Amino acid sequence: MQKLRLAAVALNQTPLDWDGNARRIRAALAAARDAEAAVVCLPELCITGYGCEDAFLSTGVPQTALDMLVELLPATQGMVVALGMPLVVDGPLYNAAALVCDGQLLGFALKQHLAGDGIHYEPRWFRKWPTSRTAAVEVAGRDYPAGDLLFECGGVKIGFEICRDAWVADRPGSRLAAGGADVILNPSASHFAFAKQEVRRRFVLEGSRTFNASFVYCNLLGNEAGRAIFDGGTLIATAGKTVAEGPRLSFAEHLVTLADVSVTATRRLRAALSEPSRAPEPFDGGTVECEFTLPTPQSPCPAPAVRVWEGHPAAKEEEFARAVPLALFDYLRKSHAGGLVVSLSGGADSSSVATLAWLMVKLALEEIGREEFIARLPAIRGLAEATTAEQLVGRLLACVYQSTRNSGDVTRHAAETVAAAVGAEYHEWNVDAMVDGYVESVSQATGRQLDWDSDDLALQNIQARARGPAAWLLANLRGALLLATSNRSEAAVGYATMDGDTCGGLAPIAGIDKAFLLHWLQWMETTGPAGIGPLPALAVVNSQQPTAELRPPAEGQTDEGDLMPYAVLDAIERAAIRDKLMPVEVFDTLAPELPDVSRTQLAAWVERFFRLWCRNQWKRERFAPAFHVDDENLDPKTWCRFPILSGGFERELAALRDHVLQER
Repeated sequence: MQKLRLAAVALNQTPLDWDGNARRIRAALAAARDAEAAVVCLPELCITGYGCEDAFLSTGVPQTALDMLVELLPATQGMVVALGMPLVVDGPLYNAAALVCDGQLLGFALKQHLAGDGIHYEPRWFRKWPTSRTAAVEVAGRDYPAGDLLFECGGVKIGFEICRDAWVADRPGSRLAAGGADVILNPSASHFAFAKQEVRRRFVLEGSRTFNASFVYCNLLGNEAGRAIFDGGTLIATAGKTVAEGPRLSFAEHLVTLADVSVTATRRLRAALSEPSRAPEPFDGGTVECEFTLPTPQSPCPAPAVRVWEGHPAAKEEEFARAVPLALFDYLRKSHAGGLVVSLSGGADSSSVATLAWLMVKLALEEIGREEFIARLPAIRGLAEATTAEQLVGRLLACVYQSTRNSGDVTRHAAETVAAAVGAEYHEWNVDAMVDGYVESVSQATGRQLDWDSDDLALQNIQARARGPAAWLLANLRGALLLATSNRSEAAVGYATMDGDTCGGLAPIAGIDKAFLLHWLQWMETTGPAGIGPLPALAVVNSQQPTAELRPPAEGQTDEGDLMPYAVLDAIERAAIRDKLMPVEVFDTLAPELPDVSRTQLAAWVERFFRLWCRNQWKRERFAPAFHVDDENLDPKTWCRFPILSGGFERELAALRDHVLQER
């Protein structure tokens, strides 16, 4: 019986970090070799990094990738290794996987289906490779095959489905199976989204069952380029059975997941099928042969690390509690920032951001330990003197509560309590003098005294904006990254002050809706992530009604009073933006789900949403980069494009009003 040890590698790479990317690839290959792996699959575009954006269009990037591939060849001794990279073939650029065998390049499999939806823009840089076609590429003075290829190494046939290839109906795996593929490799750069791993499990399992082969899926890991998060999940299945699954959302630089499979067993299954599950036509691409005999493992296969939170009943809460802290850690270290600053209002949004920074430290220490944590953040002074997690947070995170006469003791106490609970450095100051100075200057210039009756919105906004300069100053003094605290729900309707609560170089929660955020804070107060536990101090936040505290206290201002219930706002946003429904369709969809809301009120909320959405696209264009955590992102740079100037759905909103009148 021919047995192979397969390895799926997760890598935390950085675009255009040539030496760093190569170092991590070598480290992963060394670990795979030590574990006696015969076939090793590394992620899509791992040599360059996936998120190079328009740098892919330069001639230097694909050429340097080829140079790096040649440099990496000696690190593949004794194994068959797949490495992702961009490749120029006869002029255009393609997304390729190089297959290397025992230090020798065999050729390049090219991606046949490009990801051009959601946050992906691959067709901007790459072309899809046509089925059955092959070509030749010169590397270091020698020609190598490229295209639709099947590789045969010592009698074992290896094929590729590169990331998106496995997500489409006409998967290349069907033709590879017809050609007798024993192993199918799926090098991927599949962005994190809630519950997405379950989809991957299904196509990996189904691929191995349908194709009667062993299937290896690997992924990038961490915050690679700024917005997308990669969870690093790795999967190996054979003949319809999952045999290994690696940990996700790890703080490690690389992870190697291993499994032993039987080539003899999968071939026997293929031969026994009376109606083989394969394409009508046999594989008609190119076949590349290599005489290297794949090694047979001599020791027991190491079991993958077990992550206790996988499959947890609170799966979405757990994923959010781990994905954003990992992304924050990578953003912090890759930007070489000297720490983090949060303008802590005592409300839900800013408290969430502070909590996520605390989780970043707690989770990283749990996995990689204090010494490695400190070594990965050399730009932050004083870390070596800190011993506990809270002391490390104190070196990393500074929070400031900036009050006005409209602020209350409840929010001040909440801010102080949360900062103390997470261990952050804490400051307080009052900005009334600055606000009064602006108001007086403008009053004199306009010849009238500004007042709340006629200048409500302007007087609210100046308070929020007056807080920005000092927060930036504190961040600059520390060489730190100022974190904006706006969420996705408020971005949808512009309920955020530009140059106020939107101040910052990074917006960690701008990709998540407020209703979930409020729920998550309750969960963090009472339960928290597995292995970390709760943060009970959040009770001081969860006991409040969210409020901007920008009007005089007697007004009793609340966020939902200004807008609508957050659960309703989020439902409208999903229907209107994610599902692309028009106002009447949104109304008809939501009315049965909200029986306790009058139809007149619901129509008013729907109209309010659409009007505010259209008026505030310019704000969304100016938001700091945000992490992508689900498939409902509003970031116009990665997901949801909308004109800054538009007709404002006037015709559609008139139809909505008529629709409601006709029901009476």
